Amino acid sequence: MSTNANLLDEVSIRILEALQREARLSYSELARRVGLSTPTVIERIRKLEDAGVIAGYGVSLNAEALGLGVQALIEVKTNPTQYQKVLEFARTTESVRECYFVTGDSSFVARILVKSIDELQGLIERMGMFGATRTSVVLSKPMVKDYLDLSSRVS
Repeated sequence: MSTNANLLDEVSIRILEALQREARLSYSELARRVGLSTPTVIERIRKLEDAGVIAGYGVSLNAEALGLGVQALIEVKTNPTQYQKVLEFARTTESVRECYFVTGDSSFVARILVKSIDELQGLIERMGMFGATRTSVVLSKPMVKDYLDLSSRVS
């Protein structure tokens, strides 16, 4: 059994579920909710962080409220010799929010957030230097699952 699997007992699962719902919980409130002492909760969280189970903490921003109202997926069909260049482009381009190397017709898919269609068009043209592109503009986002159901993970 892996080290991470050993960490994921029922108590750790309860800690992770509580943090997924409300990452700003104080250690003492989290300890109260899971029925442990505060030092024990702190130690459990540290172990989960060290093992990479907890990858970080953050805030969820509304991109549209910040003026980034156009979201798109840009697929690029390129050859493997371009992968590092594509990745470097993605890392250094603020409007590229996520990227994936994928199987299928495309080699690479990027999720883009920009202010306008004109800005999107410029980005598509720049990404065209890596190969053929295909773009889908996101019309709406009817569902997002940011929460992982961990109930089946209890050993």
